[in-house]
Amino acid sequence: MRSCGILMHISSLPSPYGIGTFGEEAEKFADWLKEAGQKYWQVLPIGPTGYGDSPYQPFSSFAGNPLLIDLDELVEHGYLAKKSLDNSDYGADPSYVDFDIVNRHKTALLREAFAGFTDDVGYTSFVIEEQDWLDDYALFMALKDKFGGRPWSDWDDDIKLREPEAVKRWAEELKDDIKFYKFVQYIFYRQWDRFHRYCNKNGIQLIGDIPIYVSPDCADVWAQPELFELDEKRVPKRVAGVPPDYFSATGQLWGNPLYNWEEMHKTGYKWWLKRIGKSKENFDMLRIDHFRAFDTYYAIPYGHKTAENGTWEKGPGMELFNAIEKALGPVPLIAEDLGDIFDSVKELLRDAGFPGMRVLQFGFNPDNTDNDHLPHNYPKNCCAYTGTHDNSTIMQWYREADPKSRAMARRYVKPRLFERFSAACVRVVYASPANLAIIPMQDILGLGANARMNVPSTVGGNWKWRMLPGRLTASRAEKLRSLADTYFR
Repeated sequence: MRSCGILMHISSLPSPYGIGTFGEEAEKFADWLKEAGQKYWQVLPIGPTGYGDSPYQPFSSFAGNPLLIDLDELVEHGYLAKKSLDNSDYGADPSYVDFDIVNRHKTALLREAFAGFTDDVGYTSFVIEEQDWLDDYALFMALKDKFGGRPWSDWDDDIKLREPEAVKRWAEELKDDIKFYKFVQYIFYRQWDRFHRYCNKNGIQLIGDIPIYVSPDCADVWAQPELFELDEKRVPKRVAGVPPDYFSATGQLWGNPLYNWEEMHKTGYKWWLKRIGKSKENFDMLRIDHFRAFDTYYAIPYGHKTAENGTWEKGPGMELFNAIEKALGPVPLIAEDLGDIFDSVKELLRDAGFPGMRVLQFGFNPDNTDNDHLPHNYPKNCCAYTGTHDNSTIMQWYREADPKSRAMARRYVKPRLFERFSAACVRVVYASPANLAIIPMQDILGLGANARMNVPSTVGGNWKWRMLPGRLTASRAEKLRSLADTYFR
């Protein structure tokens, strides 16, 4: 069935508090999506962010990001005083997130809300139901605070290695902080459930995003080191990345710990089943980042400065996805299959039956050659984008592209009289055979370089873009709905 949606992270919504949240503006956006004839809202990963503010490097694969919590609801419940919100600093510019300021002041407000909180039945039930991941996460975060925010690999040896006596001692000493982090997760998921139900009530399905790898500094690796390629001192043996290619002469050294797939297999992929299961609760559809690593993944010896000397290793393949379906039933997945991939990856994608991705931007080139990213080549079973969170906005791409690529793009999309290039690109993606068309909100708004979400392999300045208030106009919704109707989406 043909359908369409928008890609925009929760953090990019307008709000008075420096970052988008699950509050009133999120519901307004869901209302606008409905008016615009959209069926899907794709967001980035929603885990708690750390160094570099990347949602793809969260402190946990299961926890939620406290920065996305709606503060107004805490006032309504009597946990916070309105004057506390009004007297806090959230940054001066509504067009981007100042993560340092927002994190500092919002954490203080959440601490204040915790001080005004009394255990209720909902909290008690939540702590019991989620204890499998929540206990380790809350202790992990409390320890990070105790050790000045340092990564767990720099903690004292006894707790770094999770010696039972050390775990017991720290759990008792930090019990108040541990309860604070559990409270924050309780509030997060209570608000997330309300927000999710609101979207579904409006006919909007939420698409989540699962990073293939976990951050080196996360509760998952600290709590279950046997599931990752670590030595007895918890130092990675090999790390993730991609080899040298056209874009990078030395490859990309990501540094994430690799999975110990042999151990995962022995456990029946229990950790993955829990991870996908939690995500299935949170979302209606999931996108898996770097899908190719389930077939073949690139392993780089730890300590190397570049990705030039890695080796390709075999991933779990269909065995994992068969285990997921057996345990959880059908899980609607989108496979991020971008870049140069082996035939075996394509075979895995066919066997799994998941839709892959196509990105219009990648179709245009100075040689004017045909390729898989031009809409006339899209299969029905794919998800088509003008660009992703890692791309330039389509207008930035057009302004910065070489003249031959730009000329090819104009010939292909053929902007109509008074039609902006970005609008023409949206039109041709909607007209494509792809069953699902997802457009970044920046491209719907026709924004340029200052609205780019992320530049891969860089740290700092990313993930900050926010939509200014007043951009969700009725006329823009009407145009999108007309487009969706025209192309039977």
